Amino acid sequence: MTLLSVNDIHMEQRRTRRFKLQLPLAITRSGAERVALSGYTNNISSSGVLFTAEREPDVGGPIEYVITLNHDGSQSVNLRCMGKVVRSDRIGDLGGDARSAFQVAATLERYEFIRERGAYHP
Repeated sequence: MTLLSVNDIHMEQRRTRRFKLQLPLAITRSGAERVALSGYTNNISSSGVLFTAEREPDVGGPIEYVITLNHDGSQSVNLRCMGKVVRSDRIGDLGGDARSAFQVAATLERYEFIRERGAYHP
């Protein structure tokens, strides 16, 4: 009989590798509503993103968000993404403020690169 360690039993369930990146993110559409909310990514994969936001989006609803990839460079490069909100969890207050923060997981179903001067700066 072979004994399994805890590490052997716990297997990663994700199909794609996640990269821990903190990049500016702007939510431009939540469901059918146009919004202007900002946040930061926690991690990104080829199939989705985990980010913080100041408002809770509708779980299961469509979402459009823009991730600024080169926010310190001379010309910002933005990734405009469309997906679906998978889950949202309250994580506490924003800097001692009365407003709550949420950790949001969303899919990345379609995307396009946007290079423009008037870039999104959350």
